Amino acid sequence: MKTRLIRGAAAILTMDDARRELSGADILIRDGVIAAIGTGLRADTVVEAAGCVVTPGLVNTHHHLYQTLTRAVPAAQDALLFGWLKTLYPIWAQFGPEHMFVSAQVGLAELALSGCSMTSDHLYLYPNGARLDDTIAAAAEVGIRFHPTRGAMSIGESAGGLPPDSLVEREAAILDDCIRVVDTFHDPRPGSMLRVGIAPCSPFSVSRELMRDAALLARDKGVMLHTHLAENDEDIAYSLAQFGCRPGQYAEELGWTGPDVWHAHCVKLDQQEIDLFSRTRTGVAHCPCSNCRLGSGIAPVRAMRDAGVRVGLGVDGSASNDAGNLVAEARMSMLLQRVVRGADAMSAREALEIATRGGAQVLGRDDCGQIAVGKRADLAIWDVSGIESAGSWDPAAILLAGPSRVRDLIVEGLDVVRSGAIIGIDLPMVVRQQNIMALQLADIR
Repeated sequence: MKTRLIRGAAAILTMDDARRELSGADILIRDGVIAAIGTGLRADTVVEAAGCVVTPGLVNTHHHLYQTLTRAVPAAQDALLFGWLKTLYPIWAQFGPEHMFVSAQVGLAELALSGCSMTSDHLYLYPNGARLDDTIAAAAEVGIRFHPTRGAMSIGESAGGLPPDSLVEREAAILDDCIRVVDTFHDPRPGSMLRVGIAPCSPFSVSRELMRDAALLARDKGVMLHTHLAENDEDIAYSLAQFGCRPGQYAEELGWTGPDVWHAHCVKLDQQEIDLFSRTRTGVAHCPCSNCRLGSGIAPVRAMRDAGVRVGLGVDGSASNDAGNLVAEARMSMLLQRVVRGADAMSAREALEIATRGGAQVLGRDDCGQIAVGKRADLAIWDVSGIESAGSWDPAAILLAGPSRVRDLIVEGLDVVRSGAIIGIDLPMVVRQQNIMALQLADIR
């Protein structure tokens, strides 16, 4: 059994139960697991980490990988959520399996370069033969730990929904394919590289019946549930008008609360909904950059954390964020809470905890998100000897003064990023493919 050693890091931010920070220590990896932490350890191979900060791999709890093909679309650059969606739906309707595969590779590589070792993905439209299988294949090549969710839309414009009729599916077919992808791909074992969730897109694009049936199916299969909730004022107004209640109450009535559920955004949760999520251990994917870009508002993360709600970070889709950098997301999370609540509202270390341990808890992964003996060997190594950290008195405060790209990323003990480069795919070739596809989509539009 081969062993690896991460040796001599300037600082190790463990995010373990004691939140230990170690200096000059080594991390021994055996069979994809952290076997020991200390000094004077030996291994078959050594990764030198002098001048570096080591953190757990970052965790992304909400993404739409297919959207890396539609960054900075002119007509959508200044729109609010509903108008933004209506602009982009016709473009996304032109996608096929290759678009899904290539856009996922680009998005996953971008995440990995920002130190992300595990990500979810919310794919809720399947035009022209596209399937969840396409993004799963992309993740296998990149080497990142993957939690794809089988999303869906079933209420088109003709039935009072937001998406065009061409992008919605029959609800029976949705549930059948959910069963197929869970039975085919979901791996519940500790250390799993692939877990599948069930994720109707949002309360304004699926029926009450599908929300309820999806929850029943997920619990029968033992998988997690995910959707968008309380994203902006339009979202709240829709819920009040259509359902006669706020989003949190709607979610509770349909079985969408509990430790096996996490909701994206939650910008407009009120205190009663926050208390509900705390009591039921329901998770939240906080997407600060996307929320800013779409003018949705600032999520009450400080109030959520103080109430005991599980909170992780999400980059959201690149059509609303324009980037997929989880370090930038963590920094923005910290800054926005300070804007609302003052400079002491959130520390750099707490924001990093949300981006690592917090995200792992939201995704139900107690085996990840920490540097501790027995946890999976998902590690991000940050070179703090460069200009970004020059003059820093606290190299461990990497969200205040540190690099936005990782030097090395190790997932399940294996290299995904080495010396700042993705090693699993030919990234320049994939980027060229993506740019060609984007130009073709612009011509079609």
